[in-house]
Amino acid sequence: MHRLLLLSSLWLLAAPPASTIFQRPTGSPAPPHLQYLLEPLHTAVHTQRGATATLPCVLRALPRNYRVKWSKVEPANYRESIIIITNGLYHKNYGPLSPRVRLRHSHRYDASLTITDVALEDEGRYRCQLVNGLEDESVSLTLHLEGIVFPYQPSNGRYKFNYHEAKRACEQQDSRLATYQQLYKAWTEGLDWCNAGWILDGTVHYPIINSREPCGGRLLLPGVRTYGARDKQKDRFDAFCFTSALQGSQVYFIRGHLNFKEAGQACRNNGAAIAKVGQLYSAWKFSQLDRCDGGWLADGSVRYPITTPRERCGGLPDPGVRSFGFPSKELRTYGTYCFAGK
Repeated sequence: MHRLLLLSSLWLLAAPPASTIFQRPTGSPAPPHLQYLLEPLHTAVHTQRGATATLPCVLRALPRNYRVKWSKVEPANYRESIIIITNGLYHKNYGPLSPRVRLRHSHRYDASLTITDVALEDEGRYRCQLVNGLEDESVSLTLHLEGIVFPYQPSNGRYKFNYHEAKRACEQQDSRLATYQQLYKAWTEGLDWCNAGWILDGTVHYPIINSREPCGGRLLLPGVRTYGARDKQKDRFDAFCFTSALQGSQVYFIRGHLNFKEAGQACRNNGAAIAKVGQLYSAWKFSQLDRCDGGWLADGSVRYPITTPRERCGGLPDPGVRSFGFPSKELRTYGTYCFAGK
């Protein structure tokens, strides 16, 4: 009898938990029941750079000895970073978001997170977790920035960036490496680019709308094609950068026959700075900036934004930011695009 009881006990210890055996026959698993947290009406919050955004998290009851922990899932490595912890009376902030976050606390059940002066790196998935011993529960929310993805390569040609150089190049142009979700959304909105580029998680992709021979062949279907994860030090590609409109800013054009140095001085004379590539894309996308004049930008390139295509402005049928490449900074003259921030 004792031997049978011992064998039965060993079998129970070896058996997997019930949750790994029984699954719903179709569809996604049912979300866990929330006892203390209210399910948010909307799990996505849309905002713009420079704005103030609030991610809702409201308790239906206050358990004893509870804590609420806010964290963010970083898109580059999928690690979870703690932002703030509170017990309802006191709170502590953590990490780089610390100076710009606070709890809304509109009432004693409100643990919503408010982010001020929203930055490009704030986009992503957040988690509000109620820590209460064995009854922990959480809700997930996504902060979306209204933005635009653009391909970027340096003055010395295509496929020159390793991952770290691509990341730095985007940041220098008032942007950041795009996430896969941002690149995919840009493809659904018409981004068609034959050069492969790094994105934030260290993978390499290129978006194709019109299948063609130089871009994988005509037989491949349109889509975001992937090279997968690559060596961040050794492999070299272009970059896909993401930027968003900045509240209270303006990009404008100064006409003239200016070399690159004179262009920068002309902007400074007006209390502005020569615009970066990301700032020009943002003005084209969100302010409908439309000019048929090539102008210097901070990286030494010459570009112009077209929202209404016409024959004498490049002749291409689609709107976009056109490029003259990287002309000689000393010998060639153009106007310049200036950026005036808030």
